[in-house]
This record gives sequence, structure tokens and C-alpha cells, in this order.
Amino acid sequence: MQIRMALATDVPEMQEMIMSYAKQGLLLPRTEKSLYETLQCFSIADDGQLLGTAGLHILWRDLAEVRSLAVKPGNQGQGIGRKLVNDVLERARQLGIRQVLSLTYQTGFFTKLGFEMVDKHSLPHKIWTDCIHCRKFHDCDETAMVYYI
Repeated sequence: MQIRMALATDVPEMQEMIMSYAKQGLLLPRTEKSLYETLQCFSIADDGQLLGTAGLHILWRDLAEVRSLAVKPGNQGQGIGRKLVNDVLERARQLGIRQVLSLTYQTGFFTKLGFEMVDKHSLPHKIWTDCIHCRKFHDCDETAMVYYI
């Protein structure tokens, strides 16, 4: 399996995978249009088929976010998510970003990767831009976690 930058031809399958989790309330939905517009931010786990995806979204000079981390159903527990997050962290490091945020329900997974829980209210307001589209915006139950580089 390799981790590579996403290609335009990956977008329909990326969107389908992300939406399967969004329908369960586990990820924010992403349209094909939004994925094409941010394609340069996404990595793919690939072994001849698309196994997973993750995006790195830069929020501010010293803060980025892991976005739309999704592993194809039936392929969890094989280290794919870990490899995608490590790729995102390496790209942040290369860009000089010192903190990477995840808003997540998967606290155990991110803790194993070195992320630490933080108070959501301590984060800059600009991180909530996409959250206004979430049905849980006024009663968010995700946990904020940060990886310090």
C-alpha cells in the first residue's frame, strides 16, 4: 500500500467514502465540488484501489486540521488511518505548521498517535467556519485534539 496525493480521478470515490461516514454523523459531508476545490490538500491510501483518504486544511499560521479522514469500510484496523494521519502530520511539519487539530469521536485512535485533548473553547473562532454547516453545530459532541509538532 502506498500513500499518495489525491488525483482528480479519485474524487468520486473519495466523496462516496466520506459520505458513507457523514450519513452516520461521523464526518462532515463533502460535496464533489468541495473536494475538487481542495484536492491538493488530500492524500490517498492506495493498493490498486482507494482504501482511505485524509485532508490537511491549514487554518492559520501555526494551526492546521486533519479533515475527512475515512477508511473504506471493511479495511479498518489495518493501519491505513494511522498512515494517512502520519502523512498529514509530515506535510504540516514540512509547511512549518506547529499544531494539527482533529475534531473527532475517535479519541483512542488519535491518542495513540500522540494527539492531546484540548478545550474546544480555547481554539480560534476561525476553525468553526465549516462547522456552521453541521447539524450538531449548537450542540457539538466531538472532542478537540491537537498534535504538537
